[in-house]
Amino acid sequence: MMKNATGFVLLACSALFGLSLASGVRAADVEKLAETCANCHGKDGASTESEVPIIGGVSAEYAKLSLVSYSKKEWPCPETEIKAGPKKGTKTNMCQVAKELNDGEIKELAQYYAGKKFVRAKQKFDAALAKRGKEIHEANCEKCHSNGGSVASDDAGIMAGQWMPYLDETFKQYSSGKRPMSEKKMKPKMEKLDKAGFDALVNYYGSFQ
Repeated sequence: MMKNATGFVLLACSALFGLSLASGVRAADVEKLAETCANCHGKDGASTESEVPIIGGVSAEYAKLSLVSYSKKEWPCPETEIKAGPKKGTKTNMCQVAKELNDGEIKELAQYYAGKKFVRAKQKFDAALAKRGKEIHEANCEKCHSNGGSVASDDAGIMAGQWMPYLDETFKQYSSGKRPMSEKKMKPKMEKLDKAGFDALVNYYGSFQ
């Protein structure tokens, strides 16, 4: 159902300045970029903030797609507060962040996070809703989001163990039309779901811990 759903990658790093390289990015430069991203997404992309997605362990292809989509303003870019670092408490958004990156930086950052581990969020979920969500997922989503949305190589983000508030907001963006999706694969199945269905899916993905 949800190819490219976890769109799931807000990747709300704080502003990235001063590393525009014409011929690629050195390892030290990637580390410096990642340190800035960590101010929102946590070390190695293991976010501890429920509204900020976990990005460590997603595929390089999906991470690249996410950053390019933000740089082109194809995905919603709500303001978010920087959680740590020298700019803590100030505001930024992913469109602004991604626009500061050149093609080499986007590629290297995507590969960097793809090499990290996806650390599942520890969070409360409703077991009954999760059971219903599993049924919905298996009937509609499993083809593109295999093993409960846990396989990075699907290039569709990782939903299993992702923060539930982030997933909830992302589903709202899809259902409202603010975030584009596949007209043939994803949209028909999303349109079949009501709020209760989305809530069930969110609890199912949140049950992976």
